[in-house]
Amino acid sequence: MMSGQALEQELRARLEAAVGLDVAYVGVANGLFSALADLQEATPRGLAETTGCDAAYTQRWCDAAYAFEYLSEAGTGRFSLTDLGRQFVPEIAQTGMPAAVQAVLGAHMAERASALMRTGERPGEAVLAERETIMPLFGPMLEAQFGPLLEREILARIGVFAEADARGGLVVDLGCGNGWYLRRLLSHFPTLRGLGLDTTETAIEQARTEAARAGLAKRLRFDLGDLADFASDEPADLIAMNRALHHVWDDRERVVSLLYEHLKPGGAAVIWEPAWPADRTSLRESARRVMAFQNLAEHVQGNRFLHPDEIEAALRDGGLLTETHVLGDGRDVVIVGRRPS
Repeated sequence: MMSGQALEQELRARLEAAVGLDVAYVGVANGLFSALADLQEATPRGLAETTGCDAAYTQRWCDAAYAFEYLSEAGTGRFSLTDLGRQFVPEIAQTGMPAAVQAVLGAHMAERASALMRTGERPGEAVLAERETIMPLFGPMLEAQFGPLLEREILARIGVFAEADARGGLVVDLGCGNGWYLRRLLSHFPTLRGLGLDTTETAIEQARTEAARAGLAKRLRFDLGDLADFASDEPADLIAMNRALHHVWDDRERVVSLLYEHLKPGGAAVIWEPAWPADRTSLRESARRVMAFQNLAEHVQGNRFLHPDEIEAALRDGGLLTETHVLGDGRDVVIVGRRPS
């Protein structure tokens, strides 16, 4: 058992870490880290003018960012990024931006869960849009978190992508967000074509902008659409659902039927999901602690994380042949459901 002093120190350290990520979030959401990376150094007023922020707010942020060692004083009243601060520039590889976004999103979801614990209400995914600065960062957060895993493990281990590319095939991404998955996929496979569907206008606008910036607009299209009720004029070689199946799990029989119906014979659904563990004790592992809280946040949205065997069974019941790939440290799983030829 911790002594009173040790417990106080532990709680203070946890609070300091949380507040530090809050400060980082303000900088991420307002482009302050990115601007300082470009400017190299600036006064708070100069930084405010560059980013379109209020000068007084920017001064207070600079003080807080200096306190948490994200900024150093480059001269009287001038600031530059420290090595730690540079890690929160969203555009760099292995950016720390997702941690800052998750911290603030987590606080929002904790507040919502606290209010709903006694009523049992589950207001759905609209809660994600209740904080106006979070939604524009949601897709970039997922891309920064999971893009490297896609390229490091999934593309190398799962052969259906190369098969579809050899046919110049069509990949449909249901719940595509800002389109990061399709952009990375088409960058690796030069004859694939992509269609992304999402219900969020902000995400679709981001997806179209980023596809054009990447030079992929001729092969990649994004439309508003519901993943539980989509239609395509052309049967798909691949249908991807990235961390999306658990959002429509209550309607899984219909969803799997739609997957089967819209796949070409020999085509495949590629389902990427968090892998909820069978053994509760594994939730105490460092890699899974955040997942345990995220599952509470999913409950607020009307969802829950799934066991991989549940997903396998649903795909098989819908007539698809399954193969399962456990990724990284076991927190993620990709299940491929192939329609028989």
